[in-house]
Amino acid sequence: MHQEPGDRTSPRKIIHIDMDAFFASVEQRDNPELRGRPVAVGGSSARGVVAAASYEARQFGVRSAMPSVTAKRRCPALVFVKPRFEVYRAVSQQIHAIFRRYTDLIEPLSLDEAYLDVSEDRLKVGSATGIALQIRRQILEDTGLTASAGISYNKFLAKIASDQNKPNGQCVVRPEQGEAFVAALPARRFYGVGPKTAEKMAGLDIHSGADLRACEMDFLQQHFGKSAEYLYRASRGIDHRPVKPDRVRKSIGAERTYSEDLEEEAKLREALEAIASTVWERAEKHGSRGRTVTLKLKFNDFRQITRARSLEQPVASCNVLAEVGQALLAAQLPLPRGARLLGLTLSGLESVKAEKAPAAGIAEAHPRQGQFAF
Repeated sequence: MHQEPGDRTSPRKIIHIDMDAFFASVEQRDNPELRGRPVAVGGSSARGVVAAASYEARQFGVRSAMPSVTAKRRCPALVFVKPRFEVYRAVSQQIHAIFRRYTDLIEPLSLDEAYLDVSEDRLKVGSATGIALQIRRQILEDTGLTASAGISYNKFLAKIASDQNKPNGQCVVRPEQGEAFVAALPARRFYGVGPKTAEKMAGLDIHSGADLRACEMDFLQQHFGKSAEYLYRASRGIDHRPVKPDRVRKSIGAERTYSEDLEEEAKLREALEAIASTVWERAEKHGSRGRTVTLKLKFNDFRQITRARSLEQPVASCNVLAEVGQALLAAQLPLPRGARLLGLTLSGLESVKAEKAPAAGIAEAHPRQGQFAF
C-alpha cells in the first residue's frame, strides 16, 4: 500500500456509490409495464441517442451514448422512454440526503454517483463496508432503487471496485490488497482508458495493470504523454486526491439535437430561447454566474462551430444570457446549412452562494481512527 508520509496508520476510507442503470431504473420503478423489459431512455428518432439503458437492454449490447437506430437494430423489442430529468434530480436529492447522515465529505460526479469520505465514523457503524451496506439498504427503502458500492483507501480503487459486483452489490479493496487488485485489472478498466487507448496498449503488449506497472515512466511519457503520470501511479494503487465536497465547476450549459434541421431564423431564435432558459435554471440551482457565453452550432453535414463573447460583469439574468446568445446567433445568419444541434454554455463561473463554514470534526484530511475498519 502507498500512503503519504505520516498516514500509514490511518488511510482514508472512501466509498464510491453508483446507482444501477439509474435513469432506466427510475422509469421501470414508476411504470410497472416496463419492468423486466429492455428499456432505453432517450429519443427514438433517427437522430436520437440513448441516454441510459436498463440491464435487460444491455444484454443485447445497448449502451448509453449509442445512436438510437443502432440500439433498435441490436434489440428490436427495445422500449424508448423520454427522459424526465426533473424526476431524476429529485431522486438524486433523496439519495444525497442519505449520504449526509454519514458524512459531509461528499463529491458528486453526476446525478447517479458520488464519492464519500467516511474516515470519520460519525454514526459509529464500525467499518466503511458496514456504512456502504447501510447506505445501499436505505436507498432501496427510500427510493425503491438499487445501488452498488466500492470501498477502498483511495478514489481510483473505490470507483473501480463499485463496478465489480454490479448490479446491487459491493466490493472492498483493503490497503493490503490494493497493489494485487490493480495488477490483475485489465488495462481497459483503468479510468480514462477508452477504446483507442486500449487498442494502443494492446499493440504495446500492455494488457493488465501488472503490464502497466512494468513500464518505466519514460516509456509511458513517450507513448501516452500527459496521461503517463496518472498511469504510473494508478498501476501502483496510488491516488492521493481527497474527496472534494465543493468541486469547482468550469461551465454550465445545455444543448439539443433536433429531429428536423432548423433553417428559419424564427425557429432558430425560439429554440435558442428555450436552451437559454434551461442553462439559466441550472446556473440558479448551482448558485453560479458566468462572464462568458458560448454558442454551439452543429450543421447537418456534422461540421461544428462555436462562437463566444465575454462580458465585463457576470451575466445577471436569463434575459441577458438569451440576448448575448441571440447576438452570437445573429452574427451567423443566414446559416450556410440547416442546424441539427444548438447549444449554449456559460463559463468563467463565480459562486453567488454564501461561504459554508467547515463542518465540525472533519478539519483533518486524514482523521486518525485506529479502530475504524474497512
